[in-house]
Amino acid sequence: METDELLAVLKDVAEEVINPRFRTLAAEQIHEKNPGDLVTVADREAEVRLTEVLTAAYPDALVLGEEATAADASLLDRFQEVEHAFTVDPVDGTKNFVKGSRDHAVMVAELRGGAVVRCWIWQPQHEKAYVAERGAGAWCNGERLVRPPLGDELRGVTAKRGWIGRAIGTLRALDLTWVCCGVDYPKLVEGAADYALYRRGKPWDHAPGSLLLEEAGGYVGTFGGAPYRPQQEPPLGLVAAADRETYDVVQRLVHALPGL
Repeated sequence: METDELLAVLKDVAEEVINPRFRTLAAEQIHEKNPGDLVTVADREAEVRLTEVLTAAYPDALVLGEEATAADASLLDRFQEVEHAFTVDPVDGTKNFVKGSRDHAVMVAELRGGAVVRCWIWQPQHEKAYVAERGAGAWCNGERLVRPPLGDELRGVTAKRGWIGRAIGTLRALDLTWVCCGVDYPKLVEGAADYALYRRGKPWDHAPGSLLLEEAGGYVGTFGGAPYRPQQEPPLGLVAAADRETYDVVQRLVHALPGL
């Protein structure tokens, strides 16, 4: 499928099964997979629709959906070994979605040989479509994204509550992210923050945004100093940064955070 074709599928799925539930969810349409880990009827229906389209178009590729993996953990093991795969996050930022926040997204990434080669992030309530192809740049609604210059002081964000308000080294204290990778990564590209710290690195959360950020000049790597590879064992921490120099500065200091 062409990049624009698959983007149209994300938009259609959101219009059909996500947007009608926005701010109208009933209690019985919201469930906990684990304590504090929410899933809704919109997540499940959107993932089924997207998986059907991808499987029909690419029958030899593995589709790693967040909700399918919650039901069958062996999918993640298979994902780590295949040559061609897609990740699907049907409603990234489910907690935001349940709370009625506009900060949620539909995300898909395509991987070949372990590298993310294309990504799609559709923010239905903001009507922003972010796409990237390896070597072809990062784009939003048809306009090429260029990361603005860094300021005098690095601005960091995190979704881990215990790290908010803490400073590492001489860097300023960490602020809260937008609590949705499908919003966080575009915000990094657009200059709203200079780096983001994540404790978990699930592929459906980070594969799409990592390519978007890298194609705009950014860098994503582990707390241990290795480049982020979605098909490797999920790392214990990730730094998504505006550029490689920022990553290096933050990575050297990140071990001062509590709980590591």
